[in-house]
Amino acid sequence: MAKILVTDPGEGTRVPFLRGILTRSLQDAGLAFERAYDIASAIRTELGEGAGETREISTAELRRLVLRRLQRLASPEQTRAYQASGRGVEAIQVRTAAGNVSPFSRAELRRCLESCGLTSEESADITRKVHVELLRENATHTSSHHLRRLTYRRLKEDLGAGSARRYLVWMEFLHSGRPLLLLIGGVPGSGKSTIANDIAHRLDSARTQSTDMLREVMRMLVPKQLMPVLHASSFTAWRALPGSRMGREPGANAVLDGYHAQAELVSVAVEAAIQRALTERVSLVIEGVHLHPAVLQRVPHDTDAIVVPILLAVLKPEQLRARIRGRGRKVPDRRTERYLDHFDDIWRLQSDLLSQAEQDPRNSINIIVNDNKEKAIRQVMSTIIDALAHAFSRDSEARTGND
Repeated sequence: MAKILVTDPGEGTRVPFLRGILTRSLQDAGLAFERAYDIASAIRTELGEGAGETREISTAELRRLVLRRLQRLASPEQTRAYQASGRGVEAIQVRTAAGNVSPFSRAELRRCLESCGLTSEESADITRKVHVELLRENATHTSSHHLRRLTYRRLKEDLGAGSARRYLVWMEFLHSGRPLLLLIGGVPGSGKSTIANDIAHRLDSARTQSTDMLREVMRMLVPKQLMPVLHASSFTAWRALPGSRMGREPGANAVLDGYHAQAELVSVAVEAAIQRALTERVSLVIEGVHLHPAVLQRVPHDTDAIVVPILLAVLKPEQLRARIRGRGRKVPDRRTERYLDHFDDIWRLQSDLLSQAEQDPRNSINIIVNDNKEKAIRQVMSTIIDALAHAFSRDSEARTGND
């Protein structure tokens, strides 16, 4: 495929065509990510066909090409929004209660709605309708309160009072300055990393950390001779326990004893990461097999952070085995083969974690079955919103609905 350069005669610039930039521009016009990405990909393919090593296209020509596709594949409102962005039409400015002003962002509103548990399709639809209402008002400025009210009413009308309330709870949390600690536990193959990264993206400013990474840092600092349990895998750590004999098959208790011994060591680093997040008052998503229920005791009780512990589980052995194999195909490494060799130990460990979560006296650990990624993500977000609902009042609902 030819290298594509976009020229701007007025500015005298020549820059590479970037599919990601065009995708974001289309998202800002109200298109869902999948549709925006497909259109940007099709345009890149069209520009690269039948050309030499390099092809140049002006910004005006590129916009005309995009508009032709939008007229076939997008709504009139989305097409007009894209046209407006190219004509330099002034964006709608949103003023917060603190007096800060920033342009209205459809992408930001859509991400916010997805954080409330809406699907990407629902979020895109609500965002589009809110944007249309703002355009009909013919105003160049609006308030964040008015934007919140429009969104609340549209959610209530289209998706019901429950979705509207979740949106208000989420907005109140975002403006509270209180940190969120999301602890995601689970065995290898349960989808911890995938879901943690997705949730962190929705939280926008949240940091992420894995217990595997914390363990690796500790291994660099502490030699194997001093802490052999730390340098084993979580399901073979029993071999490094005092009194264990190499070469014999472990019993159920031996595997669990080794896991708990290693988890106890790693929990020191987990506690440090949590303390740092609390000190800096930033949200933190931490995931890993070492997050067993007892780790909750490491979270300070004298904090205003919202703590949400979650245990991901895959309840069918063959599905978990397939997940582990699939991960090995995506990122080949020796761990996949080792996980499969010790699958019975991993399954035994998951059963123990589930049992501990069920017996937690505070009944605070949320077990989520991850048999479908999108469904599991929505359940995690719903669990977070439910936890936030206990921490924040509903006074804002009355104010938003009645203003």
